[in-house]
Amino acid sequence: MTEELEHRFVAQLEENQNIVHKICRLYTHDKESHNDLFQEITIQLWRAYPKFRGDSKFSTWMYRVALNTAITLYRKSKRRVRTQDYEGVSFKIQSEPYDDTIEEQLKLMYQAVKTLNDIDKALVFLYLEDKNYREISQTLGITEVNARVKMNRIKEKLRKILNP
Repeated sequence: MTEELEHRFVAQLEENQNIVHKICRLYTHDKESHNDLFQEITIQLWRAYPKFRGDSKFSTWMYRVALNTAITLYRKSKRRVRTQDYEGVSFKIQSEPYDDTIEEQLKLMYQAVKTLNDIDKALVFLYLEDKNYREISQTLGITEVNARVKMNRIKEKLRKILNP
């Protein structure tokens, strides 16, 4: 890959890294697993970046790769995320420390969302990120109508969990 491509990737990743942190928070239970999953998603994004054609926004593509990576690893390892070493990568990504106190008010919501299945978690995450149903359907590979119906059902499930 060219140096220009590397710089463009690093800039876009740094600009959108909170997306990855939020996905990591949904699919992990401790800081070490969070960091491992962040690293693995970064590696998968880097590997897939040459195929990114720009047909969608970078953030939409990033959601798709990150969610697929998290779901695949979560299912494969049953809550223990294995990572790959990326010592040989020639660039450094400046990672902002993740401060979960900002989202402390959402703790109960996150706990409720964690009880959902993997696809429903992803749908809720995108919805909370203010993605419209068209973007959600593109990211998850489902129809827009299916995304709306699923979201209504999920809202009802979450209401029952949060207000028994």
